Amino acid sequence: MHIHDRKTYTVESVTNGHPDKVCDQISDAILDECLRQDPMSRVAIESFGSHGHVVLGGEVTTTAKVDYEKIARKVYKDIGYTKDITVEVYVVEQSPDIAQGVNTGGAGDQGIMYGFATNETKEYLPKGVVIVHKLAKRLQEAREKKEISWLLPDGKTQATFKDGKLITVLVSTQHKKSVGQDEVRKTVIEKIIKPVVGSVKGLEILVNPTGIFVRGGFEADAGLTGRKIMVDTYGGLICHGGGAFSGKDLTKVDRSAAYMCRFVAKNMVANGYAKDCLVSVAYAIGHIEPLMVHAIDEKGKSLASLVKKHFDFRPLAIIERLNLRQPIYQETAAYGHFGKKGLPWEEVVKM
Repeated sequence: MHIHDRKTYTVESVTNGHPDKVCDQISDAILDECLRQDPMSRVAIESFGSHGHVVLGGEVTTTAKVDYEKIARKVYKDIGYTKDITVEVYVVEQSPDIAQGVNTGGAGDQGIMYGFATNETKEYLPKGVVIVHKLAKRLQEAREKKEISWLLPDGKTQATFKDGKLITVLVSTQHKKSVGQDEVRKTVIEKIIKPVVGSVKGLEILVNPTGIFVRGGFEADAGLTGRKIMVDTYGGLICHGGGAFSGKDLTKVDRSAAYMCRFVAKNMVANGYAKDCLVSVAYAIGHIEPLMVHAIDEKGKSLASLVKKHFDFRPLAIIERLNLRQPIYQETAAYGHFGKKGLPWEEVVKM
């Protein structure tokens, strides 16, 4: 199948208050704190939240002094949750001396990463992906700016396209007990959906289809780092190697190489070499050179030689090229890692 030629497709996003996303944000807030104090930090942090409890696990090699519990509580509170949580920390801190042996620049793991860009939108992402993130982000904005007094942090959005045209919009949002289903529906259409999609004429619109949605976040559901990899990337419209991003430092190719693939794909499109571009790369643990670098345009034509000429996919070269040792990752942990201004892998360069 050629890239993103699905005329009929559905994509989803979730708000920053969704339990899985809370975990991603906690993991990346910890990563940021490590990088802020020690840019050479090696970080692998997993977060798990369930019914008032948060468990943090993983390994860090850093000179940074980090109060894990404090960070987890702050993220949870900043998102908008008011109930207290208990935080348990099972993070193994390894001496930075040990890391010297693995700092030769080889890939930290095996795996395949993908990147994609299309000229369909100014964000260089498929239209549906842009719309669902905007809808989810709009829920957060309307809540934080108190435009809708009864909104609570948890929520999901979804959009279905048929023959390239938007036909269905779904918004599920957590809300206060005091508000009825009719008001939720009416307000969400007026203040969330219309500002994003414009006219709703002829659209099928679903708002909280299960009825009331009062309990949310860790009170209602368990959350886990890395469980929203399609929301984080391209909505399932292109392949995914399976590696999650949040909580990992950038020596881990799961993250850095996926960012590089996006950077390359976007620049191939922005420089006029393709309308759609799919880039993939594969690594072997400990090897510096990737096993494969592949790129195709919307017609399936290979762009690999051009990509290899202009871009270096060795792990340390990626970190250097995109300046990835900065504490910029918490902002990536909700509403997708791509299409946002100011992130180094979104920069357009002359080729």
